[in-house]
Amino acid sequence: MYELTDVTKRYRRGKDTVTALDNVSLTVPEGGRLVIQGPTGGGKSTLLHLLGGLDRATDGSVRLDGTDLTRLSEARLTRMRAERIGFVFQGFHLIPTLTAQENVETALVPLGLRAPERRKRAAEALESVGLAERAAHLPDELSGGQQQRAAIARALAKRPRVLLADEPTGNLDESTRDEVMEVLESRWRELGLTFVLVTHDSALARRADRVASIVHGAITVTDRSGAAAG
Repeated sequence: MYELTDVTKRYRRGKDTVTALDNVSLTVPEGGRLVIQGPTGGGKSTLLHLLGGLDRATDGSVRLDGTDLTRLSEARLTRMRAERIGFVFQGFHLIPTLTAQENVETALVPLGLRAPERRKRAAEALESVGLAERAAHLPDELSGGQQQRAAIARALAKRPRVLLADEPTGNLDESTRDEVMEVLESRWRELGLTFVLVTHDSALARRADRVASIVHGAITVTDRSGAAAG
């Protein structure tokens, strides 16, 4: 479970200080899903980066299963990201010279797994997203939707407890968007993942039980009925 308490994030921009998040408190239950929406520059991606340990809060605490990510050493934080958190981004970030299978295996190298186990996990992850028959293909031999599914497989192969997705369908057409979201949602349900999604797409937000709106660093969470939530 995530528990954020009085989280503020400030950046220096030249001589100015920019507040990306302002005294945010939020919980995401284990196995739950949260969609984050808001205008560009409103703090959505900043919040996701704090949840993923890609950045640190200026003030407050960001706890994952009781561990405050803001207080971990870089080594421990890197290890937690590698073992427990899967990331999916708008850009697929696939290595163009590696096959889909090899791209997925790259996520497993930091775990110290032997090559046979890496190959096995990568193949299973690709099969779980419907790409088993495309495992030997390079990224430029895959469609946009297939590349994103390969990226999802890469995130899932390490068997994380958390899946964080930043505009994962932003580069896709509407039909492909729906296919990719079905993959993400099926994996979330079947694996019991904690799933946090950043999106501009209101159609995707309507699929979620809880939606967090961030405007000028302040957050409001509503449930599906529109009632205010914590």
